[in-house]
Amino acid sequence: MPLVTSTEMFKKAYEGGYAIGAFNVNNMEIIQGITEAAKECNSPVILQVSKGARAYANRTYLVKLVEAAEIETGLPIVLHLDHGDSFETCKSCIDDGFTSVMIDASSKSFEENIAITKQVVDYAHAHGVVVEAELGTLAGVEDEVSVSAEDSSYTRPEDVQEFVQRTGCDSLAIAIGTSHGAYKFKPGTKPQLRFDILEEVQKRLPGFPIVLHGSSSVPQDYVKMINENGGHMPDAIGVPEDQLRQASKLAVCKINIDSDLRLAMTGTIRKYFNEHPGDFDPRQYLKPARANIKELVKHKIVDVLGSDNKI
Repeated sequence: MPLVTSTEMFKKAYEGGYAIGAFNVNNMEIIQGITEAAKECNSPVILQVSKGARAYANRTYLVKLVEAAEIETGLPIVLHLDHGDSFETCKSCIDDGFTSVMIDASSKSFEENIAITKQVVDYAHAHGVVVEAELGTLAGVEDEVSVSAEDSSYTRPEDVQEFVQRTGCDSLAIAIGTSHGAYKFKPGTKPQLRFDILEEVQKRLPGFPIVLHGSSSVPQDYVKMINENGGHMPDAIGVPEDQLRQASKLAVCKINIDSDLRLAMTGTIRKYFNEHPGDFDPRQYLKPARANIKELVKHKIVDVLGSDNKI
């Protein structure tokens, strides 16, 4: 099965009340862990690549690794650009074989966002590629995306219809309280996503797929593993998984997960080196890291996204 777009995935997810996991990838082991989990769970999956990941791993290597995963698993896999910051970046990914791109012009004015998004949509649709856009800005840091809490803003439901109609985008990322990075909510606070905004957006865009960025839950077992093995991560609270499951039963068809994967890999490798200080074989420490990524993704698919057995 060749790489696919998210069109049919999102249609089924919307109607079925579940979401597709969009997992950020940077190397072979992460791709293997994610897709092995999806295969065992019989789940569709989105592998997404940031601009930073393309620079780190080389654009050609990442595309070929994802293509290899598709050959090995036979899964319906979307190859998606996460947070494309310009028409040129989106065009480059489309030309390289991506089946989905995100243009993030959310930091621009409403009219500029529309103009840039429309330019990407026109090129993408002419090449059979789908486009995700964004309205509202999430706080936090992820690769080259950095937004302060003061500069973040919730999505205005009254803007979504005009934006989608004028741009022709295929899905829309909205801001309802999630944030990029591991440090989402301070300990002692009670995180609460703005379901009132999501429900109003759903009323104004019936049947239209909505996306949540910054949706890692910051698993405390991996935070503890890092801190017990020479690292230092301040206390942090992620997005409650029950709220993500609730969102996926509404209009949210795609949920982005990145920080949790990084925590699983880093925590596992730190623990391995603490227990095997003389080892220098990458295969030995990357193997358990890959296994823990796989278990984490299986948990997300079954317990949070609800996308298991949906192929």
